[in-house]
Formats: sequence, C-alpha cells, structure tokens
Amino acid sequence: MIRSMTGYGRGECTLHDRKFTVEIKSVNHRYNDITIKHPRVLNAFEDSLRKIIGREVFRGKTDVYINMETYSKDDIRVSVNMPLSDAYVKQIKSLCARYDMYPKALQIDTLLKYPDIFVVESNMYDEQARLEIWEALESALKMALNSFIEMRTAEGSALYADILVKRAAVSDLVGRIKTRAPFVAREYGEKLRQRIAEALNITALDEARLVTEITLMADRACIDEELTRLESHIAQLETILNNAEPNGRKLDFLVQEMNREVNTIGSKSNDLEISKLVVELKSEVEKIREQVQNIE
Repeated sequence: MIRSMTGYGRGECTLHDRKFTVEIKSVNHRYNDITIKHPRVLNAFEDSLRKIIGREVFRGKTDVYINMETYSKDDIRVSVNMPLSDAYVKQIKSLCARYDMYPKALQIDTLLKYPDIFVVESNMYDEQARLEIWEALESALKMALNSFIEMRTAEGSALYADILVKRAAVSDLVGRIKTRAPFVAREYGEKLRQRIAEALNITALDEARLVTEITLMADRACIDEELTRLESHIAQLETILNNAEPNGRKLDFLVQEMNREVNTIGSKSNDLEISKLVVELKSEVEKIREQVQNIE
C-alpha cells in the first residue's frame, strides 16, 4: 500500500530517571532528507538513530526533534573552577586596596555573581549510562515512528482511493477518444469532397486524388500509437499503486509520460470533439500528478 510523504508522530519514554520525547514530522521532498535535532550529549547515537529511521522512511523532508530531561543526580557533575575563582578574589581585593573601598572582606555572594566559576559537566558517557540512555531513546523513537508511519499510511490510503477514481475517469476519456478516432478521417473526406464541389461547382471529382489527400491527412492525424501507450500507462498506474515498495518517483515519471501522450494527441487531432475530450483528459491527468507528488 502506498504511503504519503506528509506525517507526524510522537513518542515518549521515561526510564532510569531520564525522560525522552521524540517528535517526527515530514513534508514533500524530491529526495530523502532527514534532519535530526538533539542535545549534544546524544551525538554518539545519531548514526544509530538514522539507521532506524532510514529503514522506515524512504522519501520526503523529515525533521526529528529529540528532547531529553534527566532527574538523576549522577548524570550531572558540578565543580568549581578554582584558578578562576582565585583570580576573581585576587583582583577584587586589589581593587578594594587600591581605592580603599568598603568592604575589604569578601562575602560568598560576591563570588556567586560570577556563574562562570562553576563548571557543569555531563556524567553520561560511561558504558552503563550509554546503555540506559539508548534503551529509553530507542523506545521513544520507535513509538514516534510507529505513529508517524501510521499517519503516513492512512493518508496514503486516501491518496490511493482518489487516484483510482481519477484513473477510471482517464480510462473512460481514452475509451471515448478511441471510439471517436476512426470517424475523423471519414468525416474529413466528406467535408473535403463537399468543399471542393462547392468551390469548383462540379459534381465529378478526381477520386484518386481525393483518396490520397484523405490518406495523408489520416496518417498525420493518426493517434493509434499514442492511445495504445496511454492505455498501457493507465494499466501500469494501478500495478505500481498496488506494489508494496515505495514507488513515488516511478509514479511521477509514469504520469509525465501520460502527459506527453495526451499532449501529442491534442496536437495531432483536428477534430473538435476529440479536442474537447483532450482538454478533460489533461485536467484529470494533472489531478493525478498533483496527488502523486505526495506519495513516498
């Protein structure tokens, strides 16, 4: 079953005093463009994240947002940059002595005004922490992916049904053109015979010359090959739609070929009825093209 390129999914997992939230959203794109935004502490997991996403997402611009909250006191280590603190104290004392300013005795709240003396470091790089982080992160990601794919599949089902309706309309129009085509040369011959007779005011015409002219016209206006190829494309359309593999690009190419055949039929035909049918046909094929642009 086909899937849409647009979708949204969210997953959340709290484990080992850490909470992970993963959001995935995607829009139409010619290629498979995956962007992952996450805290720096998760850099080591990005390759694994991409592999999991890549097994499920094949086309579209996909943005993945990962948020992490930790409630574990062991995950963060806070220390004091003593050399920097010493430098602050030394310079503050120097200023007090130079200008004989009060107070000359430093209080702790003076140093607390300089937050850069505190060094906050992550303590989540040991093997045990990595295993615990990946366990929760993978769970949140898979949960988000499942809901993401579910939404893509649901939208794909709607696209599938709509394209089949439009395909039936295209097939009907092609059938009507095919039915009309054989009468074009005959009607052209009758009109040509009548015009020549009226123009020259004669009743006997050079039948051989007239047949040659009608044959040439019929050859130039023949659309049998285009109709045959168009019918083949229509059959392929349903086959590809029912293929389990992602076939958005293949469908896109097929609809381009359908458009090309319709345009050729329109340029060859000098019949008013066929021209009207071609206008309707172009409209339906364009509607299919617009829907195909959404398929993964």
